[in-house]
Amino acid sequence: MRDEFKGRLAEGWSWVREDRDGWRVTAAGLEVRLQPGNMWGPPNNARNLLMRPVPDLGGRELEVSVTVTNRPTEQYEQVDLVWYYDDSHMVKLGQELVNGKLSLVMGREEADRTRTIALLPLEAFSLRLRFLVKGNRIRGEYRLPDAADWAVAGETDLPVKGSPKASLQCYQGPKSAERWARFTDFQVQWLGQSP
Repeated sequence: MRDEFKGRLAEGWSWVREDRDGWRVTAAGLEVRLQPGNMWGPPNNARNLLMRPVPDLGGRELEVSVTVTNRPTEQYEQVDLVWYYDDSHMVKLGQELVNGKLSLVMGREEADRTRTIALLPLEAFSLRLRFLVKGNRIRGEYRLPDAADWAVAGETDLPVKGSPKASLQCYQGPKSAERWARFTDFQVQWLGQSP
């Protein structure tokens, strides 16, 4: 499955806490306004979480990837690819501003208890993110625009609770400024052979 977000959303997407004025699909991709709110631990009040179901793994390895672009200005402002079960159970991978430094962050949340898997320095406002998921394990990787190879952010077990979804999220944005993050070239594909 692939969605380049060129002028419209493909079938199968749904919103959680949708603010219709806070997202748009243009020739440049899906743009989502960075608003206040949070998904890391409670209170789980971020707006415009976009998600779609992923296929049952059945012993195979699944890749979920997307390109994100943002120039964060606020502490913990972030744009993430998320393996999502519900607001309290997920694994995130994204670009985030942490203590004034642009960072690549991977985190795991279970029952609103959070754990940072990776916090790495980043020097790119646009990058490709991907999850590789097999069995009960998930590995986060990223690739900078001029890189040929993927870099590993981290790996962890899944905080399973029900059926997973692939989700695109951005939050902890400024209260007074109108700023937008961009998502392009979303893809879900199987890797390797059937078991």
